[in-house]
Amino acid sequence: MAKPSTSQAGNHSSAWVFQSWASFILSLLATGVGLFYLPSTTWAKAYMSISVLFTISSTISVSKTTRDIHESDKLTAMVDEARVEKLLSEHHPLQ
Repeated sequence: MAKPSTSQAGNHSSAWVFQSWASFILSLLATGVGLFYLPSTTWAKAYMSISVLFTISSTISVSKTTRDIHESDKLTAMVDEARVEKLLSEHHPLQ
């Protein structure tokens, strides 16, 4: 049985992490500049800004929930595999 990785961050290169954060910050800045220069009322700009923030927080929540479900399924599978291995190691077909 393979030993599970204890650190998920070890699976990503520093270039990937940098690119992920850079694209996130750049997209927020671009959206903010676009909203700032939008020819609209302050109330409409505020509404769209709050909507963007809500979308970001919802995306983070969904991704964390999906990750947690996946990790839970992996843990359950590991426990089931350990049970099967124990049963097989205790089984002696010639007895």
